[in-house]
Formats: sequence, C-alpha cells, structure tokens
Amino acid sequence: YFYRLVLLSVVVASVFVSQGSTSENQRLFNNAVIRVQHLHQLAAKMISDFEESLLPEERRQLSKIFPLSFCNSDSIEAPTGKDETQKSSVLKLLHISYRLIESWEYPSRILGNPNQITEKLADLKVGISVLIKGCLDGQPNMDDNESLPLPFEDFYQTLGDSSLRKSFRLLACFKKDMHKVETYLRVANCRRSLDSNCTL
Repeated sequence: YFYRLVLLSVVVASVFVSQGSTSENQRLFNNAVIRVQHLHQLAAKMISDFEESLLPEERRQLSKIFPLSFCNSDSIEAPTGKDETQKSSVLKLLHISYRLIESWEYPSRILGNPNQITEKLADLKVGISVLIKGCLDGQPNMDDNESLPLPFEDFYQTLGDSSLRKSFRLLACFKKDMHKVETYLRVANCRRSLDSNCTL
C-alpha cells in the first residue's frame, strides 16, 4: 500500500509539473502575440502618419512606383498563403517569425527611436527563441545551419531611391513583416491549443 501511495504521489506531482510547464509556455506564447500585435499597430500608425504628411502629388507618385514585394525579408522562405500557413508546423512558423524579426535588427534603427522599436524587436526575438527551445524539448535544432546572415545595416538606404521612396519603402516593409509575424504566431499559438479551427 505504501509503495502504491508513493507511486501515486509521483504521478500526481509529474502531472502538476507538466501542467505548470504548459501554462508557462502558453503565457510566453500569449505574450509574444501581444508584443507583435503592438509592433504591427505601431507600424500601421507610422506609415499612416507618414502618408498624411505628404502632398497629394507625392502620394500619387508613391502609389504608382512602390513595389511592396521588394523588401529585405523577401529572401526568407515563408508560407505564401493561408493554406500553406495553416499546414506549416508550429516549429516552422516560429523559425520563420524569428528570422523576420532578426532581419529588422539593423533596419529598425533607421526608423528612429521614439517608440523604442529596436528594443521591442530584441525582446520579441528573445521570446521567440525561448518558444523554439520549448518546442524542441531537448532535441537538436535542425534549422541552425539554415540561419540567415545578418542583413546589411544600410539595405534600405542603398537602393538608389529618393529620400521619399526610401522612407516609404522602409515603413511599408516593416508593416508587412510585422503582419506576417503576427499571423504566424497566432496560428502557432492556436495549433498548440489543439484547436481544430485555426482559421485566418
């Protein structure tokens, strides 16, 4: 009877530890989603404020000449649509999110620092790294060898664009990438909750 009681105690304790670990992981996921939501909203406000400061002719000019797809992060392999995103594994979505955040490590400094964007990106990068380690659960990270080199600090400054186009491209690409990361983290978080309805 004593041994059964000890065994039962061990089982109960392991369940509580497992639940605690799951709860902490969920908290980290929720925190990451909230942080990238804030960055996405910040990016949307920045580009909206920028557009409002332009003259009508300047707005028309930018709407004609700016190819939104031409961003520093375009070299990062990522899902191209809703179906592909929903079929991607949690780990893959986390890795892509990490790389997208990493690609803004230097360009974010050009955005200025009134909103501490560089610091917020760094915090989110650390959080996603912790989530990746939690998903690996001690397994080797097979994605390490595919890590991208750090992007050139002056990528958005050496495109031969006018000052107006450089500023708009930088803001538009930042908004685009934060939207991607928000989408990927939301789907990954939903996937972990075993919810079968992780629609976008």
